[in-house]
Amino acid sequence: MTAFTPLASFVGGTMIGLAAVLLMAFHGRIAGMTGIITGLLPPVSADWGWRAAFLAGAVAAPLAVTLLTGTPIGFESPVPTPWLIVGGLIVGVGVYFGSGCTSGHGVCGIARLSPRSIAATLTFMATAIATVFVIRHVLGGF
Repeated sequence: MTAFTPLASFVGGTMIGLAAVLLMAFHGRIAGMTGIITGLLPPVSADWGWRAAFLAGAVAAPLAVTLLTGTPIGFESPVPTPWLIVGGLIVGVGVYFGSGCTSGHGVCGIARLSPRSIAATLTFMATAIATVFVIRHVLGGF
């Protein structure tokens, strides 16, 4: 069963939106995590500094929440690890062919009213909904 966490989701979404706005305001860049991470891989991008800082902040924020509240941020998955790896590879292929990831298209692209990002977001949301329906209600899984 999926946990309903409206407050944590609202705060997390607000922080993601704020980070995206600040990155665009100060660096003129889209906060798409795939593009940010790609610029850190060889050959390293000339603007690696802000990329490394953004990624470090994305890792440090949950650690800071844990330290400040004393409550660890849990992660559980009923899906076996090999399935997670296969799913990650499939998402990677989609990111490549979709010219961006959910954060780039869904958060930043829709905010800029990009038709390509709106189409991409509708596509991956419809696919996610269909996948969950099939796995939970047709196959009787997780």
